[in-house]
Amino acid sequence: MRKTFSFKLYSSKKLKGLHNQINIAASVYNHCIALHRCYYKIFGKYLNKYVLQKHLTKLKNSKKYEIWSSIGSQAIQDITDRIDRAYQRFFDHVKERASSKIKRIVSPPTFKKRKKYKSLTLKQAGYKISEFQSNELCQNKALTNRIKIGKKIFKFSKSREIEGQIKTLTIKRNVLGEIYLFFSCELPETQVSRTMTGKSAGFDFGLKTFLTSSDDFQIESPLFFKQAQKDIAWANKNLSRKKRGSGHRYAARLQLARIHEQVANQRKDYQFKLAKKLAATYDLLCFEDLNIEAMKRLWGKKISDLGFSDFIKILKYVCLQAGSKIQFIDRFYPSSKECHQCRFIKADLSLRDRIWECPECHVIHDRDKNAALNIFREGTSSLGLGNVRPSQLVAISV
Repeated sequence: MRKTFSFKLYSSKKLKGLHNQINIAASVYNHCIALHRCYYKIFGKYLNKYVLQKHLTKLKNSKKYEIWSSIGSQAIQDITDRIDRAYQRFFDHVKERASSKIKRIVSPPTFKKRKKYKSLTLKQAGYKISEFQSNELCQNKALTNRIKIGKKIFKFSKSREIEGQIKTLTIKRNVLGEIYLFFSCELPETQVSRTMTGKSAGFDFGLKTFLTSSDDFQIESPLFFKQAQKDIAWANKNLSRKKRGSGHRYAARLQLARIHEQVANQRKDYQFKLAKKLAATYDLLCFEDLNIEAMKRLWGKKISDLGFSDFIKILKYVCLQAGSKIQFIDRFYPSSKECHQCRFIKADLSLRDRIWECPECHVIHDRDKNAALNIFREGTSSLGLGNVRPSQLVAISV
């Protein structure tokens, strides 16, 4: 089991060295992309990553590229691994696209600007977390949050203890120039013991309401981007007035980036709290597998502001930790158009119809509530629980 721990490095002049290392990693990355393209033009074949690594080792020993040695051999090896994984995803997509009717296009890895290259990964060498054996030194907690990267020692905000065996360390910077450490750790597999609540429900995503539950519960989304839209518009206007290359333009760009980062942090905090609440309340949560990319083409920034895709990723992780189960139904299942009482499908139901009456049983449905009930029934039937209602699941343990 893998778990990642994130910590922020304290601001200091020494961070300039880490920024330089990430810039060097960007030049190595772009050089590898150029070699891949050149090799394909000459031989019409894909460049094997092991051949590429041997070639980079020779270049690193030359005077022209001796600066590459400052980021370590394992960091360069990880860059070639990233490019190789990106090409493999591209080739797999080409095969899927040829055998089916997939319209989405996946491009091969391309060149990246140095300022947009964000991270550098170290594996087993190149860093060391300070460990003190003396009891006198251990009494000072300030001495336990130091890490040695290369030849320099940095302090980071250690909000919690690092668990498990550290496998990789990723040094990542954001638009504001802040640097974070991401420790990927290997933890032993543990079985989660959960006290069953006997509650299960289906949930339907919506534009007006973030989630509609099958047990008469609606969750509104704060829409953080919409709330900050005036501040973002003002910051964009302020940035456009500044002269290119000036210090005032740099400060205005950082001001705009801070607002965007605040919006992202607010949304992430809200989604984590909501996911933990749902995972603790329900033993089984049923959702519809949505095509987020298609929804973005229809409703644009509204979908991005709601953050459905990120919320599902967070919910999967939280459910795994809490011991609850999350179940998805097919995206082509007509959850909104099917009557949950008699199974009649109203094919001409449009997006504007929020409330509709079933022609067969004459039951009046709320669109989102009806969809949530259908998602719940379909999710439980796929688990072999049969066509049951939420009130009948009290004695069922998942």
